[in-house]
Amino acid sequence: MDFSLLRQDFKARLAGPELLVAPGVFDLISVRLAASMGFGCLYMTGFGTVASYLGEPDAGLATYTDMVNRVGAFCAASRTPILCDGDTGYGGLLNVAHTVRGYERAGAAGIQLEDQEFPKKCGHTPGRRVIACDDMVRKIQVAAQARQDPNLQIIARTDARTSLGLDEALRRAEAYLKAGADVLFIESPESEEELRTIGRSFDAPLLCNVVEGGRTPQLAPADLKALGFAMAIYPAAGFLAMAKALEQVYGELKAGKGTLGVGEQLYSFQDMCELMGFAEVWDFDRRHAAE
Repeated sequence: MDFSLLRQDFKARLAGPELLVAPGVFDLISVRLAASMGFGCLYMTGFGTVASYLGEPDAGLATYTDMVNRVGAFCAASRTPILCDGDTGYGGLLNVAHTVRGYERAGAAGIQLEDQEFPKKCGHTPGRRVIACDDMVRKIQVAAQARQDPNLQIIARTDARTSLGLDEALRRAEAYLKAGADVLFIESPESEEELRTIGRSFDAPLLCNVVEGGRTPQLAPADLKALGFAMAIYPAAGFLAMAKALEQVYGELKAGKGTLGVGEQLYSFQDMCELMGFAEVWDFDRRHAAE
C-alpha cells in the first residue's frame, strides 16, 4: 500500500470545502468496517485502542511499542487515511523523533501529539496537567523535522483550556503553529462561543473533538464547518455503541433468552464474513484445492 498517497489525500481533504468527519476506530473490526464506508479519514482513538488492546484506561499505561503495533495493524487493514494518537510522544525530544518516524513507517497519515505531563490523562477527564509551552514547542519542532514524508500531518493538541483557561490554550496553539504544526487541536472547549473564538483565531486547519457526554457541546458537522473547523473526530462513538450493544446481547443471554429477541440488531454473519475477507479465503481454497 502506498501510504504517501493516503497522506497526500488526507492533507488535501483538510484544505477542502467540506468538514472532514473521522470516526474513531479502536480495533481491527472497527477499522475494516469504517474503511469500507467511504469516510475521508479515520481516527485511531487512544481511549478505545488502549481499552481494546490492553483492557486498561488511557492514562499513560500504553507504551510506544503497544501503540505503534496498533498503528501498523490498523493502517495495513485500511485504504482510508488514518490519523493516529501519539499521546505525548512517549518521552523526551529523542522519543518524540523516534515516535514520529515509527508512526510514519507504520502508515499513519497524521500523528497527534499533546502537551500533557506524563503520565497523560484521557481528554475530557479530570486531572490533566500540561507541560511548559516552550517544552511543547520544542517537541513540535522535533516532530516536524523527524518526518521523512512532508505530507505526514503533525496535529498539535493542547489540554490547557481545562486547567489554565481558553486564552492560554489559544496562546499555546499559536506557538505550536509557528513551531511547525500542520493542524491545531484545542481540547475541551466548553461552549459554542469558545468554539467560535477558536475558529476565528487561526488561519490553519482546526480539529474539533466530539465526545458524547464530554465537556464540549455537540454541534452538527455543518455548524462546525461554519465556525471554521476543518475536521471533526468522533473518537468514542464507536466503542460506546459497541459496549451498549454487547451489554444488551449479553444481558439477553444471561437472562436465558438466547439471541432470538435481538436478531434484527445483529450484524449479518454473512456480511461479517465478507467484511473480514473470507471471500478471498474461499476463492483461494477453490483455486488451490487438491484434484
